[in-house]
Amino acid sequence: MSLLLDVSGLTVRYGRRIGCEDVTFDLAAGEVLGVVGESGSGKTTMLRALAGFQPIDGGAMHYAGRDLGAMAEPERRRLLRTDWAYVHQHARDGLRMGVSAGGNVGERLMAGGARHYGSIRATAADWLARVEIDPARMDDRPTQFSGGMQQRLQIARALVTSPRLVLMDEPTGGLDVSVQARLLDLLRGLVREMGLAAIVVTHDIGVVRLLADRLIVMKDGHVVEQGLTDQVLDDPQHGYTQLLVSSVLAA
Repeated sequence: MSLLLDVSGLTVRYGRRIGCEDVTFDLAAGEVLGVVGESGSGKTTMLRALAGFQPIDGGAMHYAGRDLGAMAEPERRRLLRTDWAYVHQHARDGLRMGVSAGGNVGERLMAGGARHYGSIRATAADWLARVEIDPARMDDRPTQFSGGMQQRLQIARALVTSPRLVLMDEPTGGLDVSVQARLLDLLRGLVREMGLAAIVVTHDIGVVRLLADRLIVMKDGHVVEQGLTDQVLDDPQHGYTQLLVSSVLAA
């Protein structure tokens, strides 16, 4: 697999407080990287820095050989509209709640250059069906959907342009267990079917065990362990990772 993303020494500070420090990893095309840690561990800060939502204080990031730090802001925004996608923990942060379901999906197509209304609407209907939303509800607004349906709609909006890299921040957070399970099955199928590279940030070890090929464990802004997912979870070396795994087994 070819290298898609290369991150070296990524550091973000909030005054004297460390958001994340010296985070280093790479990601191959078609690979899923999980990032786990408790609240405040730095995992979301790291993801937001990658997406350009958070200024960095040190380190380097390269995507497909291009230096993200040297990329002009319009080019970075275009990257997020086409090659990359960001799935927020709260669907309302990734959707326009006053726009129809079909319009939410269609907007991203239009941002990528699509202009034919019939084709945009047909593609939107197809993607609604793929995320298990009845296309007959295309003209309903997200406010008329359940939380799980809103998250599935956000996923349709994110993936409709066939991005190469998807950044997911707690994609199943706040959902009922049964809804989480269906959403995870859906995500796993789409990731494998489309050959997506993805970074999945979560506090839920079950999520990364199901989705991720490799795993990073973060604590207090630092990477304390990383490796193949099964290897890290079945034979954790760092005391913090051992604590995370044992807390799941005891639950």
